[in-house]
Amino acid sequence: VQIVESGGGLVQAGGSLRLSCTASGFTFDDYSMAWFRQAPGKEREGVSCFSSSDSSTYYADSVNGRFTISSDIAKKTVYLEMSSLNPEDTAVYYCAAEVGPCDSDFELLGYDYWGQGTQVTVSS
Repeated sequence: VQIVESGGGLVQAGGSLRLSCTASGFTFDDYSMAWFRQAPGKEREGVSCFSSSDSSTYYADSVNGRFTISSDIAKKTVYLEMSSLNPEDTAVYYCAAEVGPCDSDFELLGYDYWGQGTQVTVSS
């Protein structure tokens, strides 16, 4: 099993980035794919989730309206389009897979597979 994130980087406040998460080694259609983030000194928090079973999506309140999650099932890839970024969005962003539909509570223990993360830094 492998989950690989890409697309992180340095961006100015108000800017945009698109993160990608490509999965292999498991049946993508059976899993929901979520993005989490962890800022220095803070707990890992759920950002967004995409359910492969019904294409439903979930967003944390802090990013709702600014971030958009999507998936290309054929490519086994999930994207996170981030816009109107602010310094509070600075964190390592992780992609994770959980069997079944999205958990709107983003319980960490429910996720079976994790990527190594990609750094997003938003400068003011």
